[in-house]
Amino acid sequence: MKKLKLVVVGNGMAGIRTLEELLKLDPNLYEITVFGSEPYPNYNRILLSPVLTGEQTIQDIILNDTSWYEENGITLHLNSTVAQINRARKEVLASDGTVAKYDRLLLATGSNPFILPVPGNDLQGVITFRDIRDVNLMIDASSKLKHAVVIGGGLLGLEAANGLAVRGMKVCVVHLGSTLLDRQLDSAAARLLQKSLESRGLEFLMEHQTEAIIGDETGSIKSIRFKDGTELATDLVVMAVGIRPNIDLAEQAGIYTERGIIVNDTLQTYDPSVYAVGECVSHRGMAYGLVAPLFEQAKVAANHLAFHGIGRYSGSTISTKLKVTGIDVFSAGDFIGNADTEAITLADPIGGVYKKLVIKNDKLIGACLYGDTADGAWYFRLIREGKSIAELREHLMFGESAMGDASHSGENSIASMPDATEVCGCNGVCKGTIVKAIREKGLFTVDEVKKHTKASSSCGSCTSVVEQILINCIGGAADIKPKSEKPLCPCTDYTHGEIRKVIKDQHLTSISGAMRFLEWRTTDGCATCRPALNYYLMSTWPGEAKDDSQSRLVNERVHANIQKDGTYSVVPRMWGGVTNPSELRRIADVADKYNVPMVKVTGGQRIDLLGIKKEDLPAVWKDLDMPSGHAYGKSLRTVKTCVGKEFCRFGTQDSTGMGIALEKDLVGMPSPHKVKLAVSGCPRNCAESGIKDIGIIAVESGWELYVGGNGGIKTEVAQFFVKVQTHDEVLEYTGAFLQLYREEAFYLERTCHYLSRVGLDHAKARVIDDAKHRAELYARLKFALSFEVDPWAERIEPTPARREFETLTV
Repeated sequence: MKKLKLVVVGNGMAGIRTLEELLKLDPNLYEITVFGSEPYPNYNRILLSPVLTGEQTIQDIILNDTSWYEENGITLHLNSTVAQINRARKEVLASDGTVAKYDRLLLATGSNPFILPVPGNDLQGVITFRDIRDVNLMIDASSKLKHAVVIGGGLLGLEAANGLAVRGMKVCVVHLGSTLLDRQLDSAAARLLQKSLESRGLEFLMEHQTEAIIGDETGSIKSIRFKDGTELATDLVVMAVGIRPNIDLAEQAGIYTERGIIVNDTLQTYDPSVYAVGECVSHRGMAYGLVAPLFEQAKVAANHLAFHGIGRYSGSTISTKLKVTGIDVFSAGDFIGNADTEAITLADPIGGVYKKLVIKNDKLIGACLYGDTADGAWYFRLIREGKSIAELREHLMFGESAMGDASHSGENSIASMPDATEVCGCNGVCKGTIVKAIREKGLFTVDEVKKHTKASSSCGSCTSVVEQILINCIGGAADIKPKSEKPLCPCTDYTHGEIRKVIKDQHLTSISGAMRFLEWRTTDGCATCRPALNYYLMSTWPGEAKDDSQSRLVNERVHANIQKDGTYSVVPRMWGGVTNPSELRRIADVADKYNVPMVKVTGGQRIDLLGIKKEDLPAVWKDLDMPSGHAYGKSLRTVKTCVGKEFCRFGTQDSTGMGIALEKDLVGMPSPHKVKLAVSGCPRNCAESGIKDIGIIAVESGWELYVGGNGGIKTEVAQFFVKVQTHDEVLEYTGAFLQLYREEAFYLERTCHYLSRVGLDHAKARVIDDAKHRAELYARLKFALSFEVDPWAERIEPTPARREFETLTV
């Protein structure tokens, strides 16, 4: 039987998801042709922000590579824009002359970024934030320019601003409204968000309307002028002021449009041969820009393209779970409310948490969460189900765990979760779909679940739930260990764990030797793999593997932190945060002699000299005559202490002395990532031991050790590890845990993430339960540290390496 012809205009997430659903229903019904105006196969537009910040690459966000199209017999035209639809002849004409006939046509043309109609909007340096090309333009601009203005305080605007700031630009966000994210947050949450972003260096001009973009004689941007007559100097303007459905092609073909391509509940246009999905669509007067509604449309459209004729799309209840520069935000339903509704709020501005629940007629109709979004999915389920929350009201604000015994909320809550419960909001995947795929297809990994169900394949926030479902289904057979992770980088197919094992098993001691043995794709590697290989070699074979300084990041090469103006920050070590008049005088003399613009006390109880020129670094180190604080390295940073029982009336042990002993025992220790310790003299915890990689808290009968804390972008509370009695036990248990972390963690993996991957019980079994192994770990650490020398002392000598700091003169 001759196949029907299906042409898809648009190679984005909505159109290709429709094809995926169609192929599940009837893989042999159509001869399929896809036109995409970009040079890339289908990719995850949601993840453009991590590409901008450098956290991911373009290859990382590809959803369906070209081989997928080939395997499914799909003809793919990349870099090909459809210019005309001839509905009478049922064919499309591309701008490159390609003609394709259709029996069914699917329009998935997406949307276009809105460009403000102001003078200067066509100047060089005015860009949008919509696709990979825009991201590449911003990355290129950030390497050449210093100042950026982002117009628009919505999600895309804030993500663009964060990405440019991460790449070293000074960024100001200009917003017409009075609050940020006005479609996702109420004013209280928005104010918290703005305050937090300001503390991270972003600047904001609220309630400012752009009047013109001013250029210079070369056609480049000079400044931006506002309606009030004020101007702001800038080199780059990013417009993120909204999107408009891309309906030009449909309009030219005479297909009925308003603010989008009008479709009915089957996603069919007024032409019965033409369907439409995605951001280009107007359904019951609504256009959707979030992924979950678009995928719901795709499923219904595929059902009708396959002639099943039973699916109906009646609109979507929208929820938004965002991560704006590391800050968790969730909203769903009517989170603003009105005179007929009531609101329950919880506000902790100091702790950075805000929750608002909107109730009407004993039903939850809206939720707005900032800082703590753990219960977002539960609130969203209550909103969609529309059930009475009268009996839950008293505990509603405190989340799902407050409804019962919180100690049984983990595996048991997954076991009792109904099959119809939505696990992946982005892709609309429920628990039952995941369980069925695991059991019928014999799945063992999260990656396999992603492939067969799409759960966890978009924003990734449901990954931990998917892991719990895997464990609940197949127990210990669930493979959620490192070998299922991605390769180290595009230069190799090997994972971090596999590379570490080969280096140890084959006794590899050089980067070039490791690359040869592992058949590296590139001759010299890249900025991702070289630092990782360098660390794995040195930590596996201390004293044998030679440190390759050129495989380190700039901070570690010059032993100081580079600042955005090209100067450096120098932090001398103060053991346990303790100093003396002699050291303070030397620091003051250095600050005067080298005109140091800022002298600052750090959070780690050290003194930071900021603004030192690179050529002055060796002389500064020599004049300070103090050891390096390693504030720049993937190594032990500081051991923060309180004064303890020597001076404090609440102190139970000598926390300062313990902190100094720990620091001297571990100084110079290279590690997968930075490591911070703290010692508190009593449970009042003034040294903040509860959010350190290792925190030691003194009690009357000894010391309690906590591990895996993190005070970074997302605070992680340290977990209780062990209680010991003596000074020497603290050193041994701490050192053994850190050596286990050094040997098993991946490069750039903090202790909290390492423990999340391997489990606290694994670390306890190796360090606490096995005394012999604990002693061996500690001995291996001390052996490795015996080769460490103070880098500042080494660099002040007149050796060839010192030339790195000398100014080149002609």
